[in-house]
Amino acid sequence: MAADAAAAHRVDALPRPGAAPLRSEEEPRTSLESGSGDILIMGILNVTPDSFSDGGKFFSRDAALSRAARMVAEGADIVDVGGESTRPGSRRVSVQEELDRVLPVIEAVRAELPVTISIDTSKPAVMHAACAAGAEMINDVRALREEGALETAARLGARVCLMHMQGQPRTMQAAPRYRDVVAEVRAFLLDRARRCEEHGISRERLLIDPGFGFGKTPAHNLRLIAELDAFAGTGLPVLVGVSRKSTVGRVTSRRAGEREWGSLALAVIAALKGAAVLRVHDVAPTRDAVRMVQAVQAARGGAAGWNEQTTEAPFGNE
Repeated sequence: MAADAAAAHRVDALPRPGAAPLRSEEEPRTSLESGSGDILIMGILNVTPDSFSDGGKFFSRDAALSRAARMVAEGADIVDVGGESTRPGSRRVSVQEELDRVLPVIEAVRAELPVTISIDTSKPAVMHAACAAGAEMINDVRALREEGALETAARLGARVCLMHMQGQPRTMQAAPRYRDVVAEVRAFLLDRARRCEEHGISRERLLIDPGFGFGKTPAHNLRLIAELDAFAGTGLPVLVGVSRKSTVGRVTSRRAGEREWGSLALAVIAALKGAAVLRVHDVAPTRDAVRMVQAVQAARGGAAGWNEQTTEAPFGNE
């Protein structure tokens, strides 16, 4: 059942690497709908000095562009540009500061790379400016709850990812509590999707994200992953962002920069349970892991899928 859901709710309309990115002024936007069964890889590009895993590494325009180019070469379908850290305890930045961080990067990526750009923001003014500069997706940890965000997203016509967060980044990990984390998060996301539709944002433009690590304990996060098919079953494409997060560290006793393998394990589980988009730091290994998941799924019952005759094997039969 999970595999069927995985095949039914992918985001197959976004450009693949090597294809020209969508341009809203030149052609109509395509919808988020079932289709090819591809799982998209969203590469994380934090243009911040204080993000939990890579804060400060890509703070300059040139460093950020170089990082984006590497992620595209490794197989990223989307680059998610963020100018405000939302790690636990982080402070909010002004609209102008966030714009100064993200706009030069979005403009450079748009000009240089064949990839879809997402803007990771909750601020309506940043959404507007980022989409004008070339972003085609809004990834909002506050699910368009900021004043004016719903109206702005509706006018822009961009795709929108709605994320669940209990509380605010500064205090969200103090004491998160739920009676039933899966039921409550799912109900919240469906309500926000309904609100979007009421404001003129079509369901085909929406994705949902359970918000791993945003007002949740490790136990909450693990249960959300274990029951991810409950979200895939809504018919809305599901974005999963668990890369290098503290739950991986708690389980594996690894620091943020050492959590690649644990993150890959969660990415594989998410892919099997219906995730449409995986938001990750480590693009190349995640792409390989996803290809193996899809090859195994395609082989079920002898179904035609992966074709070894057209796949390169640079190491022969080793």
